[in-house]
Amino acid sequence: MTSAPKPGDCERALAMCPSLAAILPELRLYEQLLRRWQKTINLIAPGTLDQIWTRHFADSAQVQAVAPEARLWADLGSGAGFPGLVTALLLKDAPGVVVHLIESDQRKAAFLRAVSRETAAPAQIHVGRIEDILADLSPAPEAISARALAPLTGLVDMMRLSLEKRAIGVFLKGADWRNELTLASAKDNVTYRTIDSRTDPDARLIIVGRS
Repeated sequence: MTSAPKPGDCERALAMCPSLAAILPELRLYEQLLRRWQKTINLIAPGTLDQIWTRHFADSAQVQAVAPEARLWADLGSGAGFPGLVTALLLKDAPGVVVHLIESDQRKAAFLRAVSRETAAPAQIHVGRIEDILADLSPAPEAISARALAPLTGLVDMMRLSLEKRAIGVFLKGADWRNELTLASAKDNVTYRTIDSRTDPDARLIIVGRS
């Protein structure tokens, strides 16, 4: 008796985050561009190239699901667009959406512009210092995301002004999330809650708000 074939990376990602099914054509184009640009720019860890759908697309899709009503997002240190560009694609048909992608590397910003243009994502790309750009955004973002950018304490400091304007933070954290949360929890007037990751049993999404 032969065993059933194992599902591919795309199929596993769709099982983890069914919302991705609505933007499959855009994500396939995104994947093509990512693989092409990866040959000259280190956008993602090379070892994750064969897991783009689960490690990057599905992982990112969790963020938008935490704050489904938010229409104004800022993504810090966007890099290859995770999670911010996936958030923009998931919201591309909703009215009034703007996802600000903040990236200091000019080459990565050029990649973000290329993907945004080809997929018609409602994203605006900013190059510069995160705190300065966040302070200048108008209207202020309702939700702020980041992945693999800085420890939780640093992320809270970056979005301090946004917290005062009642934005929430949605941050993807790996296996060390408990230690990061312990260090960050000493900050005054800030609340934290965690959500289990759909893509990694050791990871969590940490939601930051103002008390």
